Amino acid sequence: MPIATVNPATGELVRSFPSMSPEEVEERLALSAEAAREMRRTTFAQRAAWMRTAADLVTAESRDTAGLLTEEMGKPITQARAEVLKSARTMRYYADHAEDMLADQPLGDPAAVGASAAFTRYEPLGAVLAVMPWNFPMWQVIRFAAPALMAGNVGLLKHASNVPQTALYLDDLFARAGFPQGAFQTLLIGSSEVERIVRDRRVTAVTLTGSEPAGRAVAAVAASEVKKTVLELGGSDPFVVLPSADVQAAARTAVAARTVNNGQSCVAAKRFIVHTDIYDAFVQAFVEGTKALVVGAPMEETTDVGPLATETGRRELVELVEDAVSLGARLRCGGAAIEGQGWFFEPAVLENVTPEMRLYREEAFGPVAVILRVADVEEAVSVANDTAFGLSSSVWTTDADEERLLVEGLDAGAVFVNGMTVSHPELPFGGTKNSGIGRELAAEGMREFCNLKAVWKG
Repeated sequence: MPIATVNPATGELVRSFPSMSPEEVEERLALSAEAAREMRRTTFAQRAAWMRTAADLVTAESRDTAGLLTEEMGKPITQARAEVLKSARTMRYYADHAEDMLADQPLGDPAAVGASAAFTRYEPLGAVLAVMPWNFPMWQVIRFAAPALMAGNVGLLKHASNVPQTALYLDDLFARAGFPQGAFQTLLIGSSEVERIVRDRRVTAVTLTGSEPAGRAVAAVAASEVKKTVLELGGSDPFVVLPSADVQAAARTAVAARTVNNGQSCVAAKRFIVHTDIYDAFVQAFVEGTKALVVGAPMEETTDVGPLATETGRRELVELVEDAVSLGARLRCGGAAIEGQGWFFEPAVLENVTPEMRLYREEAFGPVAVILRVADVEEAVSVANDTAFGLSSSVWTTDADEERLLVEGLDAGAVFVNGMTVSHPELPFGGTKNSGIGRELAAEGMREFCNLKAVWKG
């Protein structure tokens, strides 16, 4: 795949970049190793000052940077601005809290291990390679980079090939903020080069956000080199609505949960599991809300849904819908490519989706919603868990017993009750089953790329 910005709204090539030569990559790896040694000697206070400066730069440049995100992958400009400002907030969050998160933890009773004192401490691992996707081209990187750098690690970014300008912006950002040279670097390379970088002895750990096949491939290489890996992969998140819920509020939120970021989010709600008693009311409101969305030019302030990021992605989405309809699914709205320039797609809602359809099992990476009818909370849990994924979930009920059954019963990395799944720097983020291993964000995410060292004193 070429390393190039292709505007999804027009299909036009904006700018292309040559892949870095082996010599350039070697230079950056060597610089990364030097920076890792230097970063270990810095203090939390120094790193926090640099991180706050980086956050200030991101905030000051947010208008132009948001435009870049929209140009590269097509998200509505309002959502691009929100992504940039959320990234800045996350950088400040880790600048403020990293030292407390990684503070030494004394053992309550050192005498139990025959010591005068005993404690654990967190230390940086070194150079962490991040293989990142295009759908949140700044946020996905910052939620790795901010905690990793604040812990004293250094970062190497292999970004998606269709967002090279965002990658280069990030390459320059941390240097401008004052971090040591080489503390964060972008590698403009193709996917075929990733294995070589993972195997390099100067790379100590790997984090990947992306598809399940990509995660399996990178994890296999990292495991063969005995290197720590964090994976955030696909999702087919359930959105469960039960009779005690505010059905209209749930339906409004459901529309946003399925179509945010043009529907291209691992953690978007994708399967809407609705109790039969309120099924018709929910579906009517959900379909009406979906039809009311403004699909259009992503730079327009009034646009709700922009184009899909790639032509291939749109074609795959159309094929999923056509397969379901051919096997008996009912298409309530949308579901087709929009003629003309760019890779626009009509947001779709489908009923009567059954297990023999691809759409029942596969992740639809775009604005396609599947609505499933259930008779009770037990069936809702069973249907919700009938997937290879387990990233997040959203449940709508005001009944305490139902809430308990759902929170305890759902196989997912998170459960949001009466609200839409949203990632926050304060909450650990990650999944179960084929959705990945490890966690990002919060203290748990920061500690993933630290050595937990036990210290015993006689």
